[in-house]
Parts: sequence; C-alpha cells; structure tokens
Amino acid sequence: MRTIQTINTNWYFSKDAKEVPAALPTSWEQITLPHTWNGKDGQDGGNDYYRGTCFYAKSISSDSFPNQDIHYLQFEGVNSSAEVYWNGKKLITHHGGYSAFRVRLDEILDDNLLVVAADNSPNDFVYPQNADFTFYGGIYRDVKIVSVPAAHFDMDYYGAPGIMVTPVVNGANAEVSIESFLTSAENCEVQYEISDNGEKLLETTVSAADTKASLTLENVHLWNGRKDPHLYTLVANLIQDGAVIDMVQTRFGCRSFSIDPERGFILNGEAYPLRGVSRHQDRPDIGNALTIEHHKEDMNLICELGATTIRLAHYQHAQEFYDLCDERGMVIWAEIPYISSHLPKGLENTMSQMTELICQNYNHPSIVVWGLSNEITMGGAADPSLLDNHRQLNDLVHKLDATRPTTMAALTMCSMDEDIVHISDVLSYNHYFGWYGGTTDMNGPWFDKFHAKYPNTPIGISEYGCEALNWHTSAPEQGDYTEEYQAYYHEELIKQIAERPYLWATHVWNMFDFAADARAEGGENGMNHKGLVTFDRKYKKDSFYAYKAWLSDEPFVHICGKRYIDRVEDVTKVTVYTNQPEVELFANGESLGKQTKDKYPFFYFEVPNVGETTLTAKTGDCSDESHIRKVDTFNEDYRLKMEGAVINWFEITTPPGYYSINDTLGDVMSTFRGKLAVLKLFKALMGGKKDKDGKKKDSGTVAGFKINKDMMEMAKAFTIKRILMMLGDSCTKEQILGINASLNKIKKK
Repeated sequence: MRTIQTINTNWYFSKDAKEVPAALPTSWEQITLPHTWNGKDGQDGGNDYYRGTCFYAKSISSDSFPNQDIHYLQFEGVNSSAEVYWNGKKLITHHGGYSAFRVRLDEILDDNLLVVAADNSPNDFVYPQNADFTFYGGIYRDVKIVSVPAAHFDMDYYGAPGIMVTPVVNGANAEVSIESFLTSAENCEVQYEISDNGEKLLETTVSAADTKASLTLENVHLWNGRKDPHLYTLVANLIQDGAVIDMVQTRFGCRSFSIDPERGFILNGEAYPLRGVSRHQDRPDIGNALTIEHHKEDMNLICELGATTIRLAHYQHAQEFYDLCDERGMVIWAEIPYISSHLPKGLENTMSQMTELICQNYNHPSIVVWGLSNEITMGGAADPSLLDNHRQLNDLVHKLDATRPTTMAALTMCSMDEDIVHISDVLSYNHYFGWYGGTTDMNGPWFDKFHAKYPNTPIGISEYGCEALNWHTSAPEQGDYTEEYQAYYHEELIKQIAERPYLWATHVWNMFDFAADARAEGGENGMNHKGLVTFDRKYKKDSFYAYKAWLSDEPFVHICGKRYIDRVEDVTKVTVYTNQPEVELFANGESLGKQTKDKYPFFYFEVPNVGETTLTAKTGDCSDESHIRKVDTFNEDYRLKMEGAVINWFEITTPPGYYSINDTLGDVMSTFRGKLAVLKLFKALMGGKKDKDGKKKDSGTVAGFKINKDMMEMAKAFTIKRILMMLGDSCTKEQILGINASLNKIKKK
C-alpha cells in the first residue's frame, strides 16, 4: 500500500551558492519548510526584492523509505522554476511556481543528497513576469515522499491524483462516472466504493484493462453551496491476486449548475447569486509559505463576510484551500497566472500550467470555471499571437474538462468589441471606476451597455475596489486612501450590483491587503491596500462590514469609524451597518433615534460632537460601541502625505478662479492653456525617466500603464494631485509644487 510522508524539516538553504553542492552543506542556513527568501524584501517596496536562483539541500537516509518498489518526491509548490537533483543527478526541471509536480527517484543509496534549485528570476517564457503582486521565491509548500508498489495508480501525469470523478445530476439521482489511471497493472482489478459519512453506499469492481465505471446514487444529497456543501467519498482500491496493493481516494460533490446571461449563476436549478471576493494568499514576513491554520483563518473570515464565491487569483492555490472551499460551499473561479503581459515564447507554459491546474483539481465540486487570463491586454490591443494562445488554451480546457466553462478577466481599457473578450465561454471585467478614473456611478451603466449589446454573453465583475489605510476624513474623496472613502465606494458598488441580477459573478478586489513590492501608494510602500481586511488579518475595515450587512445572515451591528476619533465638526456623520431591520444609536446613553432599513443595510446618523462621546448602536440582542472626541484642529495623523515628498495640504496654493493640482484632469483640459499644461506634464512623465538598470523607460507609459484614448477618458476624473500620488516617488516635492504653481496661472473657464 502506498505511503506518504512529509519531509519539511532539516533543510539547508543558501542564497549565495552558485552551484549544486556535492555533499550536505551544513554551513548553510538551516530552515524548515515551507520557506521563501522574499518574506521581507518582497514586501517593503522599491521593486528590488531578490529574484534569482537559491538552493535547498537535505540529506535523506535509506531508512526514511518504506519497503516499496518505487519512490517519488512530490513538491506542492516551488516558485517559479525548479531543478531537482538527487545524488548529483538532475532529475527534472519544472516551470510554474504554483502547482504540484512529482519526480521519480531512480536509486536509493544509504545516504542520499536532495538538492533543489529554486529560481524566480525574470525570463521570457514562464508566467507570471509582470503583475501587481510579489513573486515570492522558494519551496513554499510541503515536500513529500510517496512510495508505491510496481503496479499503482498513475503518478506521472501532471501531478494528477490518478482518478477522475464526474457526477451528473438527473432528477433525484446522480450518475457518477469514474475513471482511474494505472501504471504496470495489467493483471489487476480496480474496486470502487462510494461512501457517505463513513457509510458505504455503492461498490463495483472493474478490470485494469478498462477502469471506467458508472454508479447511480439514488436520492442524491446535493452539494448546494453555502446552504449545504455535502460531500461523498470515493475510494479506489487496486487489487492484485485478491489483495489491495494501492489505494487512492477523493471527495466529490453532486451538483448541477449553469450560467445564464439574464439570471446569472444557477445552482441545482435555482438562482444562486455569486457575490464574493478575490483572494491573494500571502502574509507578513512569510509570503506564500502558509500553514493550514492560515488557510482556515482566511476561509473563516470570508465565510463571516457572507460571500458565496471566491476568485482564487492569480494562480493555483494550495490543495488545502480547495478542500476548504469544498467543505464550506464556496463557488470557485480557478485560474493560471497568464497575466498582464503576453509572452510570445510562453505558449507552452500556459498550456502546461493549465493542464496541471485542471488535472490536479478536477474532482473539486467548488470549482465551476477555469480562468484563461487576467488583464492580458495591459500592453495594448491583442495581437495574433495573443489571440492564438487564448484560442488554444480555450480548446485545451474543453478537451480536458467538458463539464466546466472558461472565463477571463478583461482589463477596463479593453473594448467590449475586441476579439479577445469573445473567446471564453463567459466573461468578467476588472473595472475601477471611482478609483482608477471615472466615478463610482459609471460602473453599473457600463455593464448595462455591455449586456444590451451582447445579451447572450454572461458578464460579471472580476475585480473592483479601492485602497484604504489608517487615514480618515469626514469629507472622503476619490484618491485619499481613507477608510471612509473605501466604505463609501463599496456602499455604492453594492447598490449597483444588487440592482443587476444578470451579473453572473462579482468579486471584490481584494479580500486581504497583499504585497506588491513595486507599489508606492497610500503611505506604505510595497503593498496593495484594496483589502477589506488588513494584511495581517487583524483588522476588518469598515467596508468588510458593509458586505457582511449585505450578504450575511448572522445578526450583527457595526459602527464605522472606530479609528477616526478626533473630529473637528460640531455635528458629525456616523455610519452604522447591520443586517437587522432596525437600529438605534445612543450618544452617552441618550437615544439619537431609531432607523428602519429601507433598501440597503446602511444607516446614517447626524451626531452632535461635544467633548467626548461614547456611541452605542443596538439592534435586537446585538450592540456595538465606539468613541469620538471634539477637537479644534484636524488631527494630521489622519491625513496621508504626498508620496515621494511630504507636502502638507496648506502648501498647495489654490488662488480663487485659477487651477491647482486639486482640480481634475478633465477640468484643467477644458481650457486651451490647461490642455497645453497637461500635455507638457505627460511628456515629462513619459520621457526621460530611467529604470534601475539605467535604461530609458517606455515613453508610451505612465506608472507602467499604456497611455491610450480610453485611459485618458478615465483619467479625466482624477485630480492632478491623485495622478502624481499614483506615481509614487517619481516626482520630488519641488516638482509637484512647481506643477501646482504653473496651474495657479491658468484661469478657470
């Protein structure tokens, strides 16, 4: 019978080694897996984290191997490429940092040296190479020894489990089609057993010559999302001469689903709105080197929110998390890291990563769509090579899995008429109207326009969101990075999504703040702060509770602005979120009145701000408390300073009747002199800048984005200040104040 043992301890690591060691290098740093070398430098900003080849080594004695015929090493994740050496001999090279792979050991000595060269350096053929997240290098998931007899369930096909289960619901029953894949098992049989909570329900035995079987589950217990995520277990026994010599098992769920362009997602014949979040997996200091406890904490937070779906961005996630999705009833979008920039030499890598993703995860009932790519036209319109890659990927998915549709996440600037967005079976768009250009009220009408023009294409929202740190204001505005603007933004998006049931799925970007070492925004470099929860999972931002009020059935009440205590106004607005029909707010024990839910679970109170006030919100058995304090001057600790140069708000002069950097790009460009000033500004931003290697940057980009007509239209809603903030440290304080001074000379219309 096969055995599986994890070998995560007693590894040695080196960032400085230049070649594979001939003996165990005990002078190297001793570490325990999972591990990354970018836990610090991949999160501190500057886009200077180490990308290169590092070495891991471990000694494994023959005593570690059970008495079996064949032994494999199974790597759950090595980023981004891996070379595996066994006793000095290279056994495999694997390209793709987020999927599992196996390698067969050809000989076992008394003392064996295992060396892994992990490489996350830039290249032109392995994805991802350009994306808004850190590519942590390392062996960041488990390593295992899997030992099997000579005849066994296949171990050599793309890390797959060796068994496929395809349930098809038909009325009250489900036809469960089963197929297993064998190695050297010509004289064997395969016995299949289906059980439910430990009780055997069905059994059949087939010949190794044809391992396909079909079993009927009568009065089937459906896997029904968050409502009832019921799972069955299939055990496959390989039998030789009457004895079981190998065994694999998998859980599966019986469900039917469809995606309707008018009704959205349909689960088991009923409308089941997919409203949820996207997830990046990394954490402070450890990057992607997570434990099962980390995965469980993430899932618990997502469930508390009330989400019904998760987009697992932008790569294959850990098997433990897919298992949790099955168990908790999450409906999943799974995808490969074909992202941002098309690599003409990367076709083979997209095909192999997609094959691994599907073959390793086929049996998970939570997964309903396979994602082809994300924002792949960021560099401009799709060329023939990019289109061909997508068509080949789309065909591959349908060949590997006839039960699930394909999807993709299109970039805002990608026209709804472009060929690229009509390749996949269903489609979603990444739109940030109200953050990266435009205004919040542009989101719904854009989707209405698409829906009217392409009524037979299911359309959804794959990303939307805005950034928030511990900045605060009573007058939130786009681009201020305050918790208050983020809450306002998501309130507005919730309203627009709720009115459009045709949206097949919507995914907030993002559930958690995550590291993107190239970023310099919001006052903390190296991070994307669009999360509803902070990077360390310790603080739930107010916007988290906006979704909890909308989506969750668990009774609760939340007063917003707990980190915003000092306030200057005599009467201040206080927002309360609850999923209960009525809420009452008290100030120092005195009622400020009750409010009854109208259409949305957001309640707004005008609160007298005198001295120190304890606020208490009550609804049913639920209550929440917060505090505010009257101050004479605004607490500058609540205000974001300009990136790259500390500029106080009072240094930005705004003469009456003249422009300043506080005016929008569109307003400034409405005058002739303003248009000339903007053209001069963009020319300066696009030209003359050099990268860290001294090479001139692409003169057609600003902050890494291609400048085109669609992007310019979106940017017109930005203030000049907002645009400069997005550029991070590209502009000095003197340059910013100089731009403001030049605008101060231009009269408004």
